Amino acid sequence: DRKKLHTAPVGQVFRLRPFHVLVATGGGYAGYRKYEDYKLEQLEKRGIEVPVRLASEWEVALYKSVPTRLLSRAWGRLNQVELPTWLRKPVYSLYIWTFGVNMKEAAVEDLHHYRNLSEFFRRKLKPQARPVCCVHSVISPSDGKILNFGQVKNCEVEQVKGVTYSLESFLGPRISTEEMHFSRAPPGNSFQQQLVTKEGNELYHCVIYLAPGDYHCFHSPTDWTVSHRRHFPGSLMSVNPGVARWIKELFCHNERVVLTGDWKHGFFSLTAVGATNVGSIRIYFDQDLHTNSPSYSKGSYNDFSFISNNNKEGIPMRKGEHLGEFNLGSTIVLIFEAPKDFKFNLKAGQKIRFGEALGSL
Repeated sequence: DRKKLHTAPVGQVFRLRPFHVLVATGGGYAGYRKYEDYKLEQLEKRGIEVPVRLASEWEVALYKSVPTRLLSRAWGRLNQVELPTWLRKPVYSLYIWTFGVNMKEAAVEDLHHYRNLSEFFRRKLKPQARPVCCVHSVISPSDGKILNFGQVKNCEVEQVKGVTYSLESFLGPRISTEEMHFSRAPPGNSFQQQLVTKEGNELYHCVIYLAPGDYHCFHSPTDWTVSHRRHFPGSLMSVNPGVARWIKELFCHNERVVLTGDWKHGFFSLTAVGATNVGSIRIYFDQDLHTNSPSYSKGSYNDFSFISNNNKEGIPMRKGEHLGEFNLGSTIVLIFEAPKDFKFNLKAGQKIRFGEALGSL
């Protein structure tokens, strides 16, 4: 009466496909990098300067083999699953404890109010939680950590100290004069000079990293007019400071949305950079924008002009006005033109909150 056991050939049971190998190898290497990042953070806390070690081409290729876009879309769908009322408080409390979220600032403190993780991530703040600085001309568009700031030099921008990326690769080709409603400077000898519209001005930059526990909406950093949007589909690698220190031109690899326009001193741009689990970048006034699509052409981008026959000016934004949101944490990069006496009121590595001053004349 013994039952017969049917066994499949060993080769059939343990059949490995290229996709599984890539996921296992890339995932294991990503885990190793996380451990290395943790060790670097501990050294920095002890005041020990960490030497820069850039990733080689094969290391970047291996990291890119991890299907972060697919995982981010899956994470996005998981976030939208409605949680039972009894499960919401334990789940959100664990997240609050892990990432140090201050729920006393939230417009709705009751955790049972948030139906899913997506709503919790995109929670709004109490109106008085973030007073907007009226004295300084440029404020922080979001909560986060200042990775770098200063003048743009030699068409290169620092993502962290000692690691740069190309200004032209990041913003893409110069937008045609017809699409911009303000006067442009004559073509210069470099891409950087072509962006500067007024004689005597300089180009400045500021990089703000949003951690998972930060407030995930971002706002207008000054009074300006948005004329153009450029969307770069791309990878969704992590943008935490450890990875930004490791991969050169990380922000040029990742998916990003570049908003360009002008303010009282000339050229102004705000770029929202996507990252792992941040497949969704939303701009409130741009309903045609769709990020993290299943397929895209490498190195491609698509443009959209907010100037039309019915709208000659573009989209006016007031300082502090709601502009967009991430689905988790990520990075905001500001690149703008200002007179030579513009000064940042910042320190690299400091924490900053939306509404606080970045700098002024």
